[in-house]
Amino acid sequence: MEWFHGAVLGLIQGLTEFLPISSSAHLRVFSALLGWDDPGAAFTAVTQLGTESAVLIYFRRDIWAIVKTWTLSLFRPALRSEQDARMGWFVIIGTLPIALLGAVFQHTIESSLRDLRVIGTTLIVFGLILAVADRSRAVRYARPISDLTLPHAIGYGLAQSLALIPGVSRSGGTISAGLLLGYSREAAARYSFLLAIPAVLASGTLELFKIGEGPAPAWGPTILATLIAFVVGYAAIAWFLKYISTHSFTPFVVYRVLLGVLIITLVTLGILEPDAGVPAG
Repeated sequence: MEWFHGAVLGLIQGLTEFLPISSSAHLRVFSALLGWDDPGAAFTAVTQLGTESAVLIYFRRDIWAIVKTWTLSLFRPALRSEQDARMGWFVIIGTLPIALLGAVFQHTIESSLRDLRVIGTTLIVFGLILAVADRSRAVRYARPISDLTLPHAIGYGLAQSLALIPGVSRSGGTISAGLLLGYSREAAARYSFLLAIPAVLASGTLELFKIGEGPAPAWGPTILATLIAFVVGYAAIAWFLKYISTHSFTPFVVYRVLLGVLIITLVTLGILEPDAGVPAG
């Protein structure tokens, strides 16, 4: 991978990580469209450390309150009913599904699930699921994040685990679950970002050891991509939360469906190779 490639992919990662359109799919698809090699799951996971750092800074007050109260509640029973203490447990429990499935299906995730036909299909299917969730009657209840319960936290966690499949979208899957459970768009999105922290940090840290080895990109372009993803990702969080406070997810749904149809069409016509990620011929 050249430095220019790293810069472009870092920009794509930052722009798409928090939008319900799947950053891993975009890194894979745009590399294919530009005739570049598939950057791989390791590169994707490491650049997500950049966007997740943006989450840590943007939600630093919320995160500090959760970590502090949860830790103190281990020694002070009176604090265990506090919302921040409960939120700490909800994030931990909600992370278990993706941790377990990620470990069991790691090889499949890093190989066959990166097939462009799979990505095109998941973009369309889960885009339509987001549309249904956004228009469901449950959205009218507009529950705040303070209403979160253990069963709902598990539901969020199961939805997040689907993001192991490129094209599903971590934020798209968890936000859809939140909307179907009756939470407001902003509440669903905020919890989606908080829930992703442990999984993304753990995955990115583990994949760090693969950078520069085998097919994984070199350290230089990867670091550049991660830094760019951080800066762009921070701006994307602020814009996205403001946008969904007054707008629906319809534009994202339309974009997902159109991109999915385009990918499947290009693969069917033989213009893109589904596995290699580079133009045919």
